[in-house]
Amino acid sequence: MLHMVNLLSHVAGFGMYAFTLYYSLYLLHIPFMVEKFSQFDPGQMKFLTIWDVILQAVFFLICLLNDAFGTNAVNPKKTPFIRKVKDCFHASLGFPVAMFVGVTFWALMFVDRELVLPKALDPYFPWWLNHLMHTMIMVTTIFEMIVASRQYPKRSRGLGILVTFMLTYLIWIHVVYYKSGVWVYPVMDVLSQPMRIMFFAVLLTFCMVLYFVGEALNNFIWGKMYVARTENTEPTLKT
Repeated sequence: MLHMVNLLSHVAGFGMYAFTLYYSLYLLHIPFMVEKFSQFDPGQMKFLTIWDVILQAVFFLICLLNDAFGTNAVNPKKTPFIRKVKDCFHASLGFPVAMFVGVTFWALMFVDRELVLPKALDPYFPWWLNHLMHTMIMVTTIFEMIVASRQYPKRSRGLGILVTFMLTYLIWIHVVYYKSGVWVYPVMDVLSQPMRIMFFAVLLTFCMVLYFVGEALNNFIWGKMYVARTENTEPTLKT
């Protein structure tokens, strides 16, 4: 039964994020944003949200491959390669980046939506697309945490992948600013240089904390399950 839940959730997740990417990259058009970034405009790829949607689409594709060729056993005797990739991907990128994007977006929206999603975007940016990008990413990654077990990689590896990803994006938004003269996020305009550095440091630290939150949540849900070491045992939630 849980295997079918996994399969259906993975099909739905991949379909949802593939559609979100298609709509965002090919159908979404915001004229004044094009004018704003007239000197250099990488389109939606300048936003971390889109990077995360790509991560989620790739992750759920990996999940489908694991459903077909790997195993969802709680603790298989011999872990297939695709299962190792799935576990490491979700632990190091899937969960922490999704939670980071969702939590920081809605926190800034609560403080002042003009800092992240100005009202001027409303005629062009559908409300349902906003929730696919900033709400469902948290729902699906937590649901995956609940219904499927994973073996976390070594912390040095998991955190290394996460920090490398976040620093790569940090470099990218500075490249965009250097070429366009415009910060990707309006919140950067209201911060001084020292405050901006502190802001980046706090966000990076918060993202790393989310890695440990994911690890703790996984251990809380599945910790006792690792006693059973049968390769054909599908995961079942503890009661």
